[in-house]
Amino acid sequence: MEKKENKIIRRRIRRSYVSSIISISLVLFIVGFFAVLVLNAGAVSNKIKQSMRISVILRNDVADTAAIRFSSKVAAMKEVDTLEVISKEQGTKEMKEMLGESFLDVFESNPIPVSIDVTLRADYFHTDSIGIFKETLLKEPEVDEVYYQTSVIDAINKNMRRIGFVLTIFIILLMFVSIVLINNTVRLNIFSKRFSIHTMKLVGATKGFIMKPFLKKSVYQGLLSGVIAMAALVGTIVFISRQVSEEFFLVDIAEAAVIACALCLLGVLICVVCTYVVVNRMTSMSVDELYY
Repeated sequence: MEKKENKIIRRRIRRSYVSSIISISLVLFIVGFFAVLVLNAGAVSNKIKQSMRISVILRNDVADTAAIRFSSKVAAMKEVDTLEVISKEQGTKEMKEMLGESFLDVFESNPIPVSIDVTLRADYFHTDSIGIFKETLLKEPEVDEVYYQTSVIDAINKNMRRIGFVLTIFIILLMFVSIVLINNTVRLNIFSKRFSIHTMKLVGATKGFIMKPFLKKSVYQGLLSGVIAMAALVGTIVFISRQVSEEFFLVDIAEAAVIACALCLLGVLICVVCTYVVVNRMTSMSVDELYY
């Protein structure tokens, strides 16, 4: 009879331990997944910003060779990511495709100037920064006009700020909920051993001696939960990357690896801290409080 009861107790302990690991792993996975979404949103935002072109229209008397020399000067500017020189011939060809072969008949000479299409670095993709960049270019004698879609740039920046703000707030709330859930899971797991803790107190065990096995177990528990969450997150990333176009899923492998490793550290940290707090409270309880 006693052996049967011991088996039942051990089975319950194993189930409790497994369920707590699954619960913590699930919470860590959700945190990691939304962290990946934040990184992906930032990467997509940067790609959209870097795809927006600023057209630098040169004066009509600027030859292609002079335009190439000037483009080298523009390329050296800190704001510039990439640029492309559009020659008179290439510009004329594009206009013919848009307006027809005979559009030049109304002009005495070719009015299409040399132009430079510039894309800026994501860090400088702001209305103020672009305005300063435009004013700098307009001071150059080769430049006639600088054109970009102000409304589109403002809309992109505004929407990206909103998305970033919402995701950041959500991550903060999710972290708070995660800590609360993991703390409750750890507390319930240790609460079932409150009488064993009290017995150890009665025989003269110190708080440090009582805490040591619980903290050691919490390290293993947090590490195992983190590894499970990390494996689930990596599997999810691989699955999504195969199902979604590369234009909309731009998570860097190195950044994903950092998040995955952070999940293990986060799992260990939260489990150890929660275990320390709960065991410290248990060792301070009176006999009457153990029953409530």
